[in-house]
Amino acid sequence: MSEPDNLTLVFLRRIGEKVDRLIDDVRELKGRVTAVGENLAGVHRRIDRLELRVDRIERRLDLADAHP
Repeated sequence: MSEPDNLTLVFLRRIGEKVDRLIDDVRELKGRVTAVGENLAGVHRRIDRLELRVDRIERRLDLADAHP
């Protein structure tokens, strides 16, 4: 009866190893997603600044409406 117990332990250990790898992968993915989010926020800030500059240029050239 010890053979089935050992087989069960072998499978449980394999499952545990796979879960550990999944945890590592998820941790890495979370880091990458965080980095992407930070980069995207930077892109949005740059776009906002460009919009302000274009608005100012349009006002100087009288191309924009008087309403902001």
